[in-house]
Amino acid sequence: MRLRYIITPLLLLMLFMGQGRAMAQTKQLTTDSITICQLLSEGSRQPVGTCLPLFYARKFLGRSYVAHTLEGNDPEQLVVNTRQLDCTTLVENVVALTYCTQQRLLTYRAFKHALIDMRYRGGILKGYTSRLHYFTDWIVENSRSGLVTEIQQPQTVFSAIQQVSVNYMSTHPQSYEALKKHPEFVSRIRETEQNLSGMQFRYIPKSAVGNSKLLRQAVNDGDIIAITCNKPGLDIAHLGFAVWKNDGLHLLNASQLHHKVVDEPMTLYRYLQKHPSQTGIRIIRINNKQ
Repeated sequence: MRLRYIITPLLLLMLFMGQGRAMAQTKQLTTDSITICQLLSEGSRQPVGTCLPLFYARKFLGRSYVAHTLEGNDPEQLVVNTRQLDCTTLVENVVALTYCTQQRLLTYRAFKHALIDMRYRGGILKGYTSRLHYFTDWIVENSRSGLVTEIQQPQTVFSAIQQVSVNYMSTHPQSYEALKKHPEFVSRIRETEQNLSGMQFRYIPKSAVGNSKLLRQAVNDGDIIAITCNKPGLDIAHLGFAVWKNDGLHLLNASQLHHKVVDEPMTLYRYLQKHPSQTGIRIIRINNKQ
């Protein structure tokens, strides 16, 4: 018996909406791939000595701040979004662009591979729990791979020690869509937290984030700044890039306060004083692989 399908107005609407979403996703993907290729082309033409991390970070100034852009995919998949950024995705996009430019890998495909390599444990996208959710985990993994180096000297500047103690994700699974949907992930997240907890890292206390000669020697333009905090269960409160100005150190960041990527007008010292839970800064430098 031959089946006959009756196309109702509701079915037509559903088909149209599904097609519309697919078209929107395709348009966004095209926009992002074009943006990345244009940036890589422009970055590859910069003169020797250009601070590539700052060059690329400044290309995102004014882009909208949107939190949780990596969430919502089940199963986990690589997300590339140059239109909407939070502090972590700004850092990852800039690091991937910098790496690809240094290696003369000037394609969108290479950029995606660089993102996977830095965002997932061992460079393997193997579900939600393979993502490096805590930034300390990100630092450790990408230091092992040779992509970055955490600066912890001289001790006269890096005079404080952070002992990592993380458990926020496993104790607040209701705050994460994937953990609410897949409670079986929580045990694997907890295992990661236990592996990270107890690690110690030197950092610069916020009282010392001034405009001293020693600090200028220790922190370079374009270094990743990871702001440490004393919030229970967390290691890092915020991320951005170091920018030196006449009045001191500033933070180029995807700002929730300003709702966009900004070169923060106030010094980082003043910024830190306005946030009681923020204790200081860890410094991560992108290795020069040219």
